[in-house]
Amino acid sequence: MGPQGFRGVAGRLGVKGGGDDFAVVVSEVPARSAAVFTRSRFAGPSVELSRRDAPLQRSRGMVVISGNANVANGAVGAQDAAEVRGAVAGLAGVAPEELVVASTGVIGRRYPMERVREGIARLERPLPEADFGAAAAAIMTTDTRAKLVTVRCGDAVLTGIAKGVGMIEPDMATLLTFFFTDAELPADRLDALFRRVMDRTFNALSIDTDTSTSDTAAVFANGLAGPVDPGAFEQVLYACALRLVREIASDGEGASKLIEVRVTGARDTAQAKRVGKSVVNSPLVKTAVHGCDPNWGRVAMAIGKLDAESDIDPGRVRIRFGDIAMYPEEVTEAVLDEAAAYLGGSEVVIGVELGIGEGEFTVYGCDLTEGYVKINADYTT
Repeated sequence: MGPQGFRGVAGRLGVKGGGDDFAVVVSEVPARSAAVFTRSRFAGPSVELSRRDAPLQRSRGMVVISGNANVANGAVGAQDAAEVRGAVAGLAGVAPEELVVASTGVIGRRYPMERVREGIARLERPLPEADFGAAAAAIMTTDTRAKLVTVRCGDAVLTGIAKGVGMIEPDMATLLTFFFTDAELPADRLDALFRRVMDRTFNALSIDTDTSTSDTAAVFANGLAGPVDPGAFEQVLYACALRLVREIASDGEGASKLIEVRVTGARDTAQAKRVGKSVVNSPLVKTAVHGCDPNWGRVAMAIGKLDAESDIDPGRVRIRFGDIAMYPEEVTEAVLDEAAAYLGGSEVVIGVELGIGEGEFTVYGCDLTEGYVKINADYTT
C-alpha cells in the first residue's frame, strides 16, 4: 500500500521501442517538496525547468518521459519540455510550476511531439489512484527491473521509485528517483534532511563515472497522514533510499555483482568518500571482482593514485575483501583461494582502513563485464 492522496497514470507514448514510457504521479492536495539535480553543464531543459521552480518547495508530483533525454536540442527542446509539463498540469488540475518534469534516454533527439500530444490527450481523466509499480516500470530505460520500495513512518507511508543502471556518477543527485509520502513535515526540515540522505545514499553510488545530463531526485509530502518526527522520518527515508541504491548498483548495466567499498579511518568524511569512489570506479578493481581475482594490489593502486591526499601513509593502510585481510599481511595461497571464493558471491565488500582519523564513508557500485560494453556499444543502433 502506498501513501494516500496521490493519483497518477503510466502509459505508452511511443517514445521508446516497447513498454510504457510515460508516468505521472501527483498529490490530490497541495504538498511540500525538496529536490536536487545534476550539475552537468549539458543539463536538459527538463532539469532547468524543474530546478527553477524547486525553491518554491511546493511541487505536488512529477511527470517523466523515458527513452529520450530531450537534451542538446536548443530552444525547441525547451519549448517541448514546457509544453509537456503544461499539458500534464492541465490534465492533473495543478499549476505547471507544481510539477517536476524529467526525461531520460538518448541525448540529442527531439521528442516525437505529435505522438506525445496524442498520447497525453488519450490519458484517463480524472487521474486514477496512483500505481507506483507501474510508474517505476515506465521510467526505466536499460534497467532490467523496476525499483520500488515502500516503508512506514508511524501513521505515514513513504514510497520511493528510481531508475538508472548506467551513466551514473552523481553530483547533487542521481538518475531519476522520486519519493512520495503522506507525512507532514515543515518545508525547511524536509529540504535539509532530504539533502543529507541524498549525500549518504545516491551520492554514494557510481556505476561508470559518467554524470547524466538529466539527474533528478525529489520528494513530495502531502501531509494527509499528519505530522511525523523529522528525525524518525530521516531514518526511514535513508533506509528506503539505500535499498533503492543497492537495487540500482546490483542492476548496473551488464553487472553481475554489487560492490560495496567501506572506507574507515579517514581524515574526514570527504576524504573517505574520495577514496571509496576511487576504488569503486577503477576499471581494474571492477574487472578483478568480476573475474574473482583476489588482486588486492588494484585496490592499493586506486588509493595511491589520489596523489593530493598527502596524509595517506601506505604503512597505516589496511585492505580487506569481506573479513579476509589482504594487506599488509602476508597472503598465502590458502588466503588467496579463500578470497577468490568470496569474490564469487553476488555481493562483495571491500574494506579500506586509512589509519588517519575518524572519517568514514561507504560507496556502492558494481563489477565491469562484457555486458556493459555490449549495451553501450549498441545503445542507439
